Amino acid sequence: MGWAIALHGGAGDIPLALPPGRREPRLACLRRCLKIGVDALKAGRIPLDVVELVVRELENNPHFNAGRGSVLTSNGTVEMEACIMDGNTKDCGAVSGLTTVVNAISLARLVMEKTPHIYLAFDGAEAFAREQGVETVDSSHFITPENIERLKQAQKANRVQIDYTQPMKKEVKIEIHAANGDSQLGTVGCVAVDSKGNLAAATSTGGLVNKMVGRIGDTPVIGAGTYANSLCAVSATGKGEAIIRGTISRDVAALMEYKGLSLKEAAAYVVEKNAPKGTVGLVAVSPTGEVTMSFNTTGMFRACATEDGYSEVAIH
Repeated sequence: MGWAIALHGGAGDIPLALPPGRREPRLACLRRCLKIGVDALKAGRIPLDVVELVVRELENNPHFNAGRGSVLTSNGTVEMEACIMDGNTKDCGAVSGLTTVVNAISLARLVMEKTPHIYLAFDGAEAFAREQGVETVDSSHFITPENIERLKQAQKANRVQIDYTQPMKKEVKIEIHAANGDSQLGTVGCVAVDSKGNLAAATSTGGLVNKMVGRIGDTPVIGAGTYANSLCAVSATGKGEAIIRGTISRDVAALMEYKGLSLKEAAAYVVEKNAPKGTVGLVAVSPTGEVTMSFNTTGMFRACATEDGYSEVAIH
């Protein structure tokens, strides 16, 4: 028994030769966020606080597809979404369609704690954010030159860009990612367990480059992109439609509960058997401090640490 934490910054076809200018800032961010999470766990913060804290930091970093770095819809706007879940109580909160909220994950927690509901979206979620007094900014804050260029590239190629994965078909054109990885960003997530076995999960994203306005992905869907109960906490990333179809996060918990698999066995089975190749990655922890980071893509930006001293920050 001991604390453990894992976080991710997206999974998919990340080029093996990702240039240092694209690789190093993301790895540095993962290292910093991992330290923030570890320090919070050591200080006795509950896992729900820890995962929110870490995901807020990831949202504030423009190198990942969440918060400040959110990618753009086909209309050139941002529509951010997030989800948070407590393993002990199964209390959860989710939001979609945010355009002005600086930290979507914190609004998701407020939905969980301050409303009788689980999920708020679009105008209702924005109104709730104003009511709660959370930090908001003009939506132009999220529209960076890099993401404008990514949208132009996607529209020119008639594609919808997935986080680090091959683009979806739109009409008959398919275009492979540029080798420098410039068009690639990743959904972010964090899972944590404290020394008492309490679990929590959180995930946040800007969605897909050139997605249809109103599209909702796996991130805010309980049991798809995010899930936590007394057996595990899971945050997934990749092709949202595949994650939703496979109920990826919930399936990890189900295999542990109904088949008696360990966390690593359950995660490996789900990633390799329940999802098409090249579509899914996830990070997960168990109440005993076991941690796993599984993916069936070329790579996944990821980091983890455990109370016994193990630590890892990696891409491929």
